[in-house]
Amino acid sequence: MRQLIGHKNMTRKEFIKICSLLGISIPLQPLLAKSYQTDYNHITSNKFEGKVLIIGAGAAGLTAAYRLFQKGIDFQILEASSSYGGRMKTAVDFVDFPIPLGAEWLHVERSIFSKIVNKPNINLDFTTKSYTSEDYSLYLGEEVSMEDIGFDIDQKFIGFSWLDFFKKYLIPSIEDTLLYNQVVKSINYTTDKIIVKTSKDIFTADKVILTTPVKMLKNNAIEFTPQLPEDKRKAINKTTVWDGFKAFIEFSEKFYPTAIGFKTSPRKPGQKMYYDASYGQNSKRHVLALFTVGSGTLPYKQLSDSELIKYILNELDEIFDGKASSNYIKHISQNWNKEPFINGAYVYDHESWRTVRELGKSVHNKIFFAGTAYTDGSDWGSVHSAANSAIRAVNELLV
Repeated sequence: MRQLIGHKNMTRKEFIKICSLLGISIPLQPLLAKSYQTDYNHITSNKFEGKVLIIGAGAAGLTAAYRLFQKGIDFQILEASSSYGGRMKTAVDFVDFPIPLGAEWLHVERSIFSKIVNKPNINLDFTTKSYTSEDYSLYLGEEVSMEDIGFDIDQKFIGFSWLDFFKKYLIPSIEDTLLYNQVVKSINYTTDKIIVKTSKDIFTADKVILTTPVKMLKNNAIEFTPQLPEDKRKAINKTTVWDGFKAFIEFSEKFYPTAIGFKTSPRKPGQKMYYDASYGQNSKRHVLALFTVGSGTLPYKQLSDSELIKYILNELDEIFDGKASSNYIKHISQNWNKEPFINGAYVYDHESWRTVRELGKSVHNKIFFAGTAYTDGSDWGSVHSAANSAIRAVNELLV
C-alpha cells in the first residue's frame, strides 16, 4: 500500500514509483553489495543438480516452485496451512466479485505478470484498471485526487485477484508438489544434506528456499542448526513488521467517494484508509473496504466482530450523516495478526533498505530467502517484490 497523504517523508515505495515514472534506474542499486549485481537474466545453463525444499506456498514460494519446474529441478513445497496463497487470501462468496483479504493492488506495470509466467506470447486474459483524474477522495473533510492520497500507478484487478493469477497460470504446473499442514519446526544445515523437520515428517534436501514470514522468524518459530549468522539474526530481530487489518462492508447504496484518507497517530508507524472495493467491477454491489496497517489497526484489531461493525458504522456515520448505518447489509474482516503462520502484514515502509537487504541474503549457499521481506533492499512489502525475490533466489541457487 502506498503511503497516504499527510506524511512528510517519502517512503521507499513512493521513491520506486517516481523512478519508474521517470524511466530511471533505482539509485539505491549501485550501493547494494556486489553479490546482488549478478545479471541473472542471461543464465542459460544450470550447474545445480539435486533437490530443493521450498518452505511456504505464498507468492514467493509458488513463484520459486514454478521457476524450478521450468528449469527441470526436483523440488517439494512444504506449506504450514491447509491451502496455498499466504497473504493473497481471497473471499469468493461475499459478493459477486473476489474480495482480496490480503494483497489487492498491482503496484507496478503489467509486465510483471509476463515476467512471473515466463512464457513467450502468453495470453494474460484478465483486466486491471487504473484510477483516473475523475476519481476523487476525501482527506480531513476536503476533496482531493486519488494521486494526492497515494494512488497514481496502482491498478485494481477486475473480477480477478492476485490469487487467481497464481491459480490460473502457475498452480497447474506445480500443484502435485504441494504438501499441506507441514509446519516446519527445525532446519539443520550442518552437513551436505539439509534436514528439515516438520510437525509431521522429516525431509532432506540439497538446498532450501525459505519464504516463511519474517515475523515468524522473529518469534523463533523455526530452530536453525547451526544458528543463522549474527548479521542475519540482528536484521530479523530489528525488522519492524506492521500489524495488518482489513474489513469489507456491503451497503445498499454508494454514498462514499473512491477513497477516504486519514492521519494516523503516530503517523510514521501506520496507515489507514477506506476505499471503494467495488471500483471498476462488473457488479451492482456496493462494497466499501477498510485497510489499516501498524498504528492504523487500532482499535479495530482488538474489537469483537459485533463491536467492530458498530465502531466502523459510527465512524462512517459521522462523515456521511448517518448513511452508513441506514444502508448497512453485511461485512467481513481479516486480522492478519491472528493468522497462525503469518502473524502480521508486511515490513513497514520506513524500514532501512540495508536491513531488508540483509534479510534477503542467502546463508552458506544452502538456505535461500524469498518473500516480501527478503529482497535486495530496493523494494519490499508487495506481491511483485515477493515474486522478484523468488526469481532472484532461484537464479542464485542455480549458479
